[in-house]
Amino acid sequence: MVISSSHIYSKGNLDVVKTNTANKINLKRIPQNGQIQIYQSSYRGSYTSIIRDSLRNAALGRKVLLIQFMKGGVKQGVDNAVKLCGNLTWVRSSHSFDQYNSEAIENNKNLKKSIHESTIELWNFCKKELQSGENDQIILDEIFLAIDMKIIDKDDLISTLENRFISGDVILTGTDIPKDLLLMANQITELRS
Repeated sequence: MVISSSHIYSKGNLDVVKTNTANKINLKRIPQNGQIQIYQSSYRGSYTSIIRDSLRNAALGRKVLLIQFMKGGVKQGVDNAVKLCGNLTWVRSSHSFDQYNSEAIENNKNLKKSIHESTIELWNFCKKELQSGENDQIILDEIFLAIDMKIIDKDDLISTLENRFISGDVILTGTDIPKDLLLMANQITELRS
């Protein structure tokens, strides 16, 4: 029998399972995955409200991970994450497409390789975090652009989301969202200018 009470167990979003073994009653908590939310827009740079909400959630005590796949300029990388409000970890790729002119990237194979490797390193970090259960909310900003550019495999993202372990929500943002991922979403929000 599953008993759920949102006001008692809301912090970990846990249900309680009552089991009866040898006339003993044991209560076990079963973690649940949060929702998959997709925010889509017709143009890049329209997700400031999500960043604002992540700061608010962190200030309220939730552990938030904000990953920006295509934003750069700070040469941050996984090893140089920024901590805000004590609970928000903000990570950008150490090399990103936004740091350079797209023509310069296409003409420089070493630069293109470095950007791809940096984005893949960030994605591998995200996969570990999605499976760790240590965050209350994970935001994957512009992950669909990384898929569109063939840096991250769409099927790898789908598999990772299906096998995630996070009690809170996973938020994905982007412009061109594959239909398979739209079908996985619990909530889809279209942002308009």
